[in-house]
Amino acid sequence: MPLRYKPKSNCLLSKLPAGVLERIQPHLEPADLPLGTVIYESGERQKHVYFPTTAMISLLYETQTGESSEIGISGNHGLVGLAGILGGEKTVGRAMVQSAGFGLRISSEKLRTEFAAGGPLQDLMLRYAQAFMTQIAQSAVCNRLHSVSQRLCRWLLMNHDQIPGDKLVMTHDMIAHMLGVRREGVTIAAGQLQDLGAISYSRGTVNILDRKKLENAACECYAVVESEFDRLLGPMPKKSARRVSITK
Repeated sequence: MPLRYKPKSNCLLSKLPAGVLERIQPHLEPADLPLGTVIYESGERQKHVYFPTTAMISLLYETQTGESSEIGISGNHGLVGLAGILGGEKTVGRAMVQSAGFGLRISSEKLRTEFAAGGPLQDLMLRYAQAFMTQIAQSAVCNRLHSVSQRLCRWLLMNHDQIPGDKLVMTHDMIAHMLGVRREGVTIAAGQLQDLGAISYSRGTVNILDRKKLENAACECYAVVESEFDRLLGPMPKKSARRVSITK
């Protein structure tokens, strides 16, 4: 089986005890996740829970006028479809693939049955739910109080941590869509980070030159969320500086 479809390529699944993972592994299906794929729409019943291995998935809230903003993301540190596990089945957000890749999926019903039995899986899922709620709450604070440049730093760092490899392919329009800002705002913010020496970009490729500068330019929201994930779930893998590619 290719590495991208192995359960331990997802950090959350890798933290399950061997016996629990063996019990659910036969029910895990490979999932190809092309860019822009909608995992579920607002109000839809969540039939599957997804564990990304190389893809990044955004949770978006869209207003009646068509405006939207990203309120949470999940890559190989987590899952998509909490409502399907916890019993709510539906959410008011939309889940969409923001960076193409792969993952695994399992029926919500099957995972909910395992969750209801208690034990390590239930404990892990509840701790992940708390960590993810922190991410959503911090995103709301960040979107309200911090500059586009700070928000872009946070976004780049979170993506950098959760996607293996050295590229993130995404249009400026989609980044603006995720951050809830105008495309021009993303271009200006990226230029500021380049002037700072944190990144360079040309021909659609952003190179993270100095991750420490990027962290220093970000607001406190990145550190708050990462600290909470580490506290609740154990240390998550962190990446050294590497390239992030953005297609203009």
